[in-house]
Amino acid sequence: MFKVVAVDAVKLMPTIEKEILAEVGAQLLTANCHNEEDIIRATQDADGILVALSPITRRVIATWKKTKVIARYGIGVDTVDLQAATDYGVFVTNTPDFCFDEVSDTAMSLILATTRKVVKMHKLVSQGTYNRELATPLYKLRGKILGLVAFGHIAQAVAKKATVFGFQLRAYDPYVRSADFADYPIQFVELDTLMKESDVISIHAPLTKETFHLIGEQQLRMMKSTAFLINTSRGPVVDQKSLTQALSEGWITGAGLDVLEKEPPDPQDPILKLENVVFTPHYGSYTEEAYLELREKAARQVVQTLRGEVPTSLVNRDVVNRKN
Repeated sequence: MFKVVAVDAVKLMPTIEKEILAEVGAQLLTANCHNEEDIIRATQDADGILVALSPITRRVIATWKKTKVIARYGIGVDTVDLQAATDYGVFVTNTPDFCFDEVSDTAMSLILATTRKVVKMHKLVSQGTYNRELATPLYKLRGKILGLVAFGHIAQAVAKKATVFGFQLRAYDPYVRSADFADYPIQFVELDTLMKESDVISIHAPLTKETFHLIGEQQLRMMKSTAFLINTSRGPVVDQKSLTQALSEGWITGAGLDVLEKEPPDPQDPILKLENVVFTPHYGSYTEEAYLELREKAARQVVQTLRGEVPTSLVNRDVVNRKN
């Protein structure tokens, strides 16, 4: 019998996965892992791993005797050491079509909440102050420039939704061909141009060595003083210390953040004290429908692997050559 371990049960308790894995006679066990030692103890004799946010490091992977696949719940695989997995012949899979609508909806909600000062107005009204003049200044969105950092599926969904509000669109993504998006009313520009021209900037880049602190002090100082920064991708894409300074000193007007560099954040983190930020708790991917689909697709990747197949959503494709 195969053994599959879900190492993040405290964050994402399996539901339908057990039934799906049973198709190949796999037993599903759950563990609440908090560090490398916990993961090592829980996965020693596992054939497959289901993981949400726990870091799967080289040290962890090196202890495995027969593990064939790491299936990540989600799009990003920045919590998995891909090179180590490849070196040890372990498949790494993701769910690449997960939560396009959910995250793009979250980005749009943060754009609207920040530019329309919804949270500030709610607080004032609930505290007994009913005065719309305290919202000044507000500016219309139609005709304003929305800059998208990276132009993958989620950013494309944001672009379609933002067009309805009358935004002009700009995008920076060195990995796409602008000719492939001739049907979008969008202009592709360099990052510096996007930072300087945009009224709202929405970040959709994956976290890699290349994108770590992609938006730092230099880029933030380029932004308009009336501009807003939205991040629904990964916290470390933005240098949070510089962002805190930018928001405190008025380099930019505000921000909407679903992600932070450290999650959960330190309660004393100065960014949490700022009035010109709208926060959400990295929940952008969540709806009941999306998470049901996520569970099913992650489990299916494990089933494919245990059947001896190459999983559909394989990330580290070099491992196939290593296995052959």
